[in-house]
Amino acid sequence: MKFSEISGEQWDELKPYLDTCLLPVTGLNGTEPPAETTQALEDLRDVMDGIEIPFKGRVVTYPACHYTGETDSHELVEKLCGALKRSGFRYVIVVSARLRNLAPPSADLTFVPNHEGVSAKAEAIGQAIRSLWAPPVNA
Repeated sequence: MKFSEISGEQWDELKPYLDTCLLPVTGLNGTEPPAETTQALEDLRDVMDGIEIPFKGRVVTYPACHYTGETDSHELVEKLCGALKRSGFRYVIVVSARLRNLAPPSADLTFVPNHEGVSAKAEAIGQAIRSLWAPPVNA
């Protein structure tokens, strides 16, 4: 569910059910040629679809951070994660199909490509998200 699909009046009613925010990070720096920019956006969309579609009604997708670059993204994304949690989201999931080293401490989950540039499979992402929501097991 996109943040823009929820009216101001609906937020209070839906807040208990929409406790998870997706924060897409494209990681562009502005010097990419159009074809590379298009590919980066398509790759991010593909990963996001694997989360948004199966978890619709439980997650809210915020606008993407497009122009963060490789180095500036860490501090900016960390600030955004903190702000999103202060605004009421219990969980923040950061997703990038481009930035391999993105690991904001305030994010509850981060999905980025591995060292070979390969993104996690939808099944693994889904399992990680379900585990995040699972009640703690008493030992």
